Amino acid sequence: MQKGRVLIDADACPRQALVIAQQLCKEFGWQCLTFASYNHQIGSEHHVTVDAGPQAVDMKLANETRPNDVVVTQDIGLAALILGKRAQPLTPHGLIFEPERMAFHLEERNEKARFRRGGGRTRGPAARTREDDQRFLTALRSLLERGEQQDGNE
Repeated sequence: MQKGRVLIDADACPRQALVIAQQLCKEFGWQCLTFASYNHQIGSEHHVTVDAGPQAVDMKLANETRPNDVVVTQDIGLAALILGKRAQPLTPHGLIFEPERMAFHLEERNEKARFRRGGGRTRGPAARTREDDQRFLTALRSLLERGEQQDGNE
């Protein structure tokens, strides 16, 4: 019996986070679905390919999300949509997006975009570390365990 689903925005997901998610899904008996444009080669048993249009992956992933899914994405706007669908967004670095902090994350994103439009430069993401992998593993395991408990209470 399939317990739950983890949906991954694989266009920008680090390979090691993808491997961790696939391993944990197997351990917990959850289905792992990856979504990417046809420009990316993703090694996944359950993969959805979309065209390379702007936001195509995000829109497909948002449309496929159901309540209680876990969605791995770095996209703050997509994370807000996912929360609205009663699913749980998580970054590949292990940040669990919570509804009460989403307004802050969106405002921070908008401020950085405004700064860049004005000619400012912001730093890109730091190189991935073992600590990132461990934080992601811990956060995803926690969400899957929480999902197991919810299944047992229904």
